[in-house]
Amino acid sequence: MSAQPGRLGVVDDDPLLLDQLTWALKGRFELFKGADAAQGLALAEHDPDVFLLDLRLPPSNEAEEGLKLVAELHQRRPEASIVVMTGEADRRLAQRAVELGAFDVFRKPFDTAELVLVLTRALERRRLVGENRALREEMLKKRSFGGLVGASAGMRALFSAIGKVAPSDATVLVYGESGTGKELVAEAIHRGSRRAHGPFVVVNSSALPESLAESELFGHERGAFTGAVAARSGRFEMAHRGTLFLDEVATLSPAVQAKLLRVLERREFERVGGSKTISVDIRLIAATNEDLKERAAKGEFREDLYYRLSTVVLTIPPLRERREDLPLLVEHFAGDAARRHGRPAKSFSPEALAVLGTHPFRGNVRELGHLVEMLTLMVEDDVILPAHLPGAVGAPEPPGTAGALPDGLPLAAAVARYEEDLLRRAIEKAGGVKARAAAALGLDANQMKYLCRKYRL
Repeated sequence: MSAQPGRLGVVDDDPLLLDQLTWALKGRFELFKGADAAQGLALAEHDPDVFLLDLRLPPSNEAEEGLKLVAELHQRRPEASIVVMTGEADRRLAQRAVELGAFDVFRKPFDTAELVLVLTRALERRRLVGENRALREEMLKKRSFGGLVGASAGMRALFSAIGKVAPSDATVLVYGESGTGKELVAEAIHRGSRRAHGPFVVVNSSALPESLAESELFGHERGAFTGAVAARSGRFEMAHRGTLFLDEVATLSPAVQAKLLRVLERREFERVGGSKTISVDIRLIAATNEDLKERAAKGEFREDLYYRLSTVVLTIPPLRERREDLPLLVEHFAGDAARRHGRPAKSFSPEALAVLGTHPFRGNVRELGHLVEMLTLMVEDDVILPAHLPGAVGAPEPPGTAGALPDGLPLAAAVARYEEDLLRRAIEKAGGVKARAAAALGLDANQMKYLCRKYRL
């Protein structure tokens, strides 16, 4: 064993056994003790490397009490090793303990040398898991840039281009299909610039009503139009000494395009209904999923504005052109979803990854992220298999059905159908007790209520 002692959480209601363990493991482990299931669960706050627990624990003194504790500890501390000690002769209990997350099970009464050996192996497993996680995180850092993840040639070229353009103040035009991560690219440029400590202001141009777009961008004075009861700053003023990210720039009206061109040329403008000239110091990053050069050639977008915006052009490859990045992206999204929802991170089998590799992912990385999050929330198993994937994922598209799946459902609808079916089966398996079904699915009460309302269950 390493000279560094491990942390051991012991749960048993026999004080003599606890004393014996304290003596036997002195110098090898730092011990944290609990006498019942509730105290055992509280030991998770000490973040032990290894848990050692009996199955028959107060308050019920039934084996189910210990099995439940195994499951809860595995969920709260998935990297810890759980060792179960039991006097039960029933092998099915040992099997269930392992299925719920136990690393090893051994019978009472135990030999001290045997116990030390088992706990040493458990500690080594915990340290290997930690080292592997740290190694994966380090590798992921090397294959990521400002929230973007990828090791493909296209993504490496993008990372290099971002690194070159970020320190400058050049206007950047980002091309990319919906869901490829255009805002992440803009954020990475901002963080790598001298404006990193200034504001990063995001505007989704397509969400702005044409009648309000000019006011939203440039602000307005009191009484400029009906409802303008007070003067208001626009997004350009908010982004002063920072970066303004203008997404879906192709949707701006000709009038707003003209005013935008003036701001880029002079770095000044007037609010709607105002006459005072306001100067701003901003860097503009624009993004679109349309071919602006082609639109400008057709007279559908101001040509002079296009050339102002395209000082530097960056293109994000769609997911279908970088399928070798799928395993990295899946691991990234699985870890992110696990952290945000307090769940163990799911791993994906090679077969599941192969199925994902055949899916068109028209929603690109955003669609993949939503899918991994749904699987993290709804699948009980630690490893995602092809059977866990919604039926629409990986299915070939019939000729002439661009964007549609074989059963006529887009991915969102297919995922919803899968989610509803999973809920129904869990409730049925729990004998109609929704609280029990929620526990089996790893959902809290509010999540369960929301999903039951959503699907009228």
